[in-house]
Amino acid sequence: MNIELKGKTALVCGGTDGIGRASAVELATLGANVVLMARSEEKLQKVLESLPVQHWQKHDYIVADFINPEAVRDSTSNYIKKNGNIQILINNTGGPPSGALLNVDAEEFYKGFDMHLKCSHYLTQTLFEGMKDSRYGRIVNIISTSVKIPISGLGVSNTVRGAMASWSKTLANEIAMYGITVNNVLPGFTMTNRLESLIAKKAESREIGESEVESEMLATIPAARFADPEEVANAVAFLSTPAAAYINGINLPVDGGRLGCL
Repeated sequence: MNIELKGKTALVCGGTDGIGRASAVELATLGANVVLMARSEEKLQKVLESLPVQHWQKHDYIVADFINPEAVRDSTSNYIKKNGNIQILINNTGGPPSGALLNVDAEEFYKGFDMHLKCSHYLTQTLFEGMKDSRYGRIVNIISTSVKIPISGLGVSNTVRGAMASWSKTLANEIAMYGITVNNVLPGFTMTNRLESLIAKKAESREIGESEVESEMLATIPAARFADPEEVANAVAFLSTPAAAYINGINLPVDGGRLGCL
């Protein structure tokens, strides 16, 4: 099975924390040159120094804030002009705020669409010609199991993630002929800063302890534990390899069996 990524370059969005950082490490381990993207240059430099280089790769980073999709697009375009094509795109950014949908200011939908859908679309448009020329492209979107079953209390996220899933399935059908695949990884409850924040907020709103919230969440998972970011990153990395060339347009849950649908 060919899972080697030597000679390939991967752009990993949100690459300084959680699943994004773990994905960057896995891709580098398989031989890819990794370009990290996030808004904190200090964090980017720190993660850059920790990436594996056993295949003599050259890793790099782009400072960009997903609140500004046009800046993300322009920074990436300038990077490619100076450094060459990127064959692997990992779309990943933090989730919108939690809360009851009816109480949400409509402006939050626009922010969510900008940070997720618009940025992903701009990046794909920017990288597409290089992928096409290489006859190799992998676009992996780290989304959420909410595209299968909406998650209570995450109304804005459910809405935006669902749009991302439909966008990627449509895109997968349009560009597969060029050797480019588009797939979604759907993390379940994964031990990241995002999950810790959601647990804390839920505990506060219900006036119960965080341990009680954790126990309730764990009870819904057949594996009886939260995922480690590295376990989700393994799926992201595999879908980026030559071995996954005929896997296209799918939603892959990595959730310990929590989803109640096929």
